[in-house]
Amino acid sequence: MRPIRPTLAAASIAAVLALAATACGPSEDNAGEKPSTPASQPTDGKITIPDDLKDRLKERGIDLDKWKNGEWKNWDKDKWLREAKDFVNPIIEGLWDPDRMRDADKPPEKPVDNDISGDEGVTDPTPAPVNAQAVKAPYHSSAAEAGKVFFDGPEGSMVCSATVVKDPAHPGKSNMVWTAGHCVHAGKSGGWYRNIAFVPSYNDGAKPTATLEKAPKEQIAPYGVWWGDWAQTSEQWISQGAATGGQGAPFDFAVIHVTPEKGGTGKSLEETVGSALPVDFNAPAVPKINNMTAKGYPAAPPYDGQKLFQCSDKPGRLSIKANEPTMYRIGCTMTGGSSGGGWVANGRDGKPALVSNTSIGPVTAGWLAGPRLGDEAKGVYNSVSKKFAGQ
Repeated sequence: MRPIRPTLAAASIAAVLALAATACGPSEDNAGEKPSTPASQPTDGKITIPDDLKDRLKERGIDLDKWKNGEWKNWDKDKWLREAKDFVNPIIEGLWDPDRMRDADKPPEKPVDNDISGDEGVTDPTPAPVNAQAVKAPYHSSAAEAGKVFFDGPEGSMVCSATVVKDPAHPGKSNMVWTAGHCVHAGKSGGWYRNIAFVPSYNDGAKPTATLEKAPKEQIAPYGVWWGDWAQTSEQWISQGAATGGQGAPFDFAVIHVTPEKGGTGKSLEETVGSALPVDFNAPAVPKINNMTAKGYPAAPPYDGQKLFQCSDKPGRLSIKANEPTMYRIGCTMTGGSSGGGWVANGRDGKPALVSNTSIGPVTAGWLAGPRLGDEAKGVYNSVSKKFAGQ
């Protein structure tokens, strides 16, 4: 199951274009360099739960010890934490084993809604489809920032794509990951997803699916499994976001702060993978951008979620509602599972930067759209950075 939110239905919640996040962000600067040594499995990956959150959880009747033993599967409305301040994601060591990661790539069981209501304002003609191209393996050499997000929802396990981004509070040592809001929170119909984890350079060698069935975890997750110890998305996504129709899509972005499952070697995520992208919250207007590249792990047919793909195209504009920010749109055949993946373009300084992420797209998979990152996105990004600035 994976999102690309259709207009992309959230394929498995995120699979299709509820779009499972499409991680984007070429690291051409690292091309040809010897990959850094994969992170060894950590020592102690316990997440500290703030006392005030523990109290709120107790008020809801949630016991964290029972949570780790299966209580997280309880999706009763009263126990589905929804508010921004209520994010909790205790590490359950070994939960995301190779089999469970592969099973999370099942396509959605029912079709997604291809309609986008309220197309007003500035909308350019629908772009011609651009066939997604396989990213050259090993991914660590060509797209070190890209990876997959795994998480659980009421309908089962799901996947998205994501991108390692720089942390202004920890230069060169970021533990921050950029993805779509619908990859961490259900929007107006629900709350925070659970067991959220990021796997950089998933299936780094682009091995065939049949081979992966017997591959050791070190080949599937060569740089470890990194659990979210905090996630933040926009208030607009929490209050308006929906799996179909495009509601909340202009604000469909999120930042996850991660920690290694078993404690790690003391190295940050950025040090471990060797790269992180800057985020541009003031990217040039569409007419001034010649090309954008989106990366992700599409999981709905004809893809199976096991390999990294990318699309490059000159962006156009898509307006969902006249009073909301206009989105970027490119031609691309990636399907659900690519949601959340980063979009890269040259910023005003001429250097590559993350400027958007995959949010929505049609069931027919001919194009993708992502939010234009502005003040709201910058606020989410800075808030997560400041939360961990002293750590």
